[in-house]
Formats: sequence, structure tokens, C-alpha cells
Amino acid sequence: MLTESSNVVQSLPSIASTLDDVVERRAQGSIAALFDVDNTLLPGEASEVRFFRFLWRRGLVGWSELTRSGAWLVGHMPPFSLHSLRERKVYLAGKRPADIESYAREFCQTEMIGRVSLQGRAKLDAHRQAGHQLILVTGAPDFLIEPLAEFLGVPTVFAAKPEQRDSVYTGALIPPLPYGRGKRELILTHARTMSLDLAGSYAYGDSPGDQDILELVGHPQVVNPIRGMARTAQRLGWPVATWT
Repeated sequence: MLTESSNVVQSLPSIASTLDDVVERRAQGSIAALFDVDNTLLPGEASEVRFFRFLWRRGLVGWSELTRSGAWLVGHMPPFSLHSLRERKVYLAGKRPADIESYAREFCQTEMIGRVSLQGRAKLDAHRQAGHQLILVTGAPDFLIEPLAEFLGVPTVFAAKPEQRDSVYTGALIPPLPYGRGKRELILTHARTMSLDLAGSYAYGDSPGDQDILELVGHPQVVNPIRGMARTAQRLGWPVATWT
């Protein structure tokens, strides 16, 4: 009996250590790292603009799509803003998803993967090693972002979802749009579902469209700031980084 009791006593530290490991893993799993894509993980020009040129060179879009996009932009307020083109993908209207998705995968392989920031890759790897949940959250269309996420090993993606009807794209997007308040809405819903600890989480973004998710987390960082985000970061005490 004494031997059996001794064995039980000796096993208690091991059990406690195992429980500590489980608690630590659970705590790590509750922390997320949210990454914007355009001009954050992919420095420079927006991937969708480059994809439009890619489709143009292959003859899938032309002056008709460009003219209709311009007319849509002119007809929607506010003036001098490209936000209305984020809300409606005029160039996709009438296109077959299978065609667009095939070109998107080619574009990702040839023109996106090689542009991923070295610093961004390092951050992704560091968060992965820490056991954090990796999330891409971007207003770019899902057919561009999902192949990139596969390459980067990021399991969770929030991207713009083009609407389909009668086996073609309509040009509309399924709400909410992952931009500004839409990003906040999507992440809050996901955080409740996955029991994320947002106060312990991280976010990286470059523009005012990312401010809502930067404000959600305890560890925000502005990357390659544009459109006044450097001033916003200075005012709110957020760190700023340059990723190339």
C-alpha cells in the first residue's frame, strides 16, 4: 500500500505539469494574429488592380469592363473615392467563376507569392510557432486570397465574396464586406465563436480600412502606413513598421 501511495504522490507533479501544458496550449490557441494583405503582407499596389491588368493581357477583360467600372465610380458618392469599387466588382459581371478562379491561381503563383514581404513571412512564422491562430482579413476577393493563404499555411480567411447567379458572377458582393466596420463585424463574430482573447491578440494593417480591427486587439501594429495612418498611429501610440 505504501508503495502504491508513493507512486501516486510521485505522479502528481507529472499530472500537474500536463495540466499546465494543456492550460498554456488553450491560452495560446485563444490568441489570434490578424493580417491585412494588400500593402501589408504584399507591399505596394493592390493585388486586384494588378489582377485586372493580368486579365486584360489575356483578353478576359477590356475597354467594356473598364468603361463600366468608370461609370459606376462616377455615379456613386463620395467623389474622388475608390470605395464604391470595393463594394461592387463591375469587371466580374457575367464572368464564369471557374475561368476567374483558374486565372487567379495562375496569378497567385506568378505574381503574388514572390511579392510576400520577408518581414511579414517572419511574423507569420513567429505567431505560428507561438501557437496563435493565423487569420487573413482583407477586402480583396476570395479567389485571389485563398490560394495565397494555402501557400502561406493560413487556415482562416475573411475576404470579399463575389455573388454568383446562374453560374456567373453578378458583380455584387455578399455582405459584410471585409473592410472598415465590416472587418470589425466579421472578427467579432469569429472571436465569439472561437473564444478568442482579443485583448491578447495581434493585428497588422496599413490603412484606415484596417483601423477597426487594430482597435480591437491588444497588440496593433501599423505596417507601410498610407492615407493618414502614420498620424493615427502616432496619436494612438501604435508602433509602425516598414515591410518590404
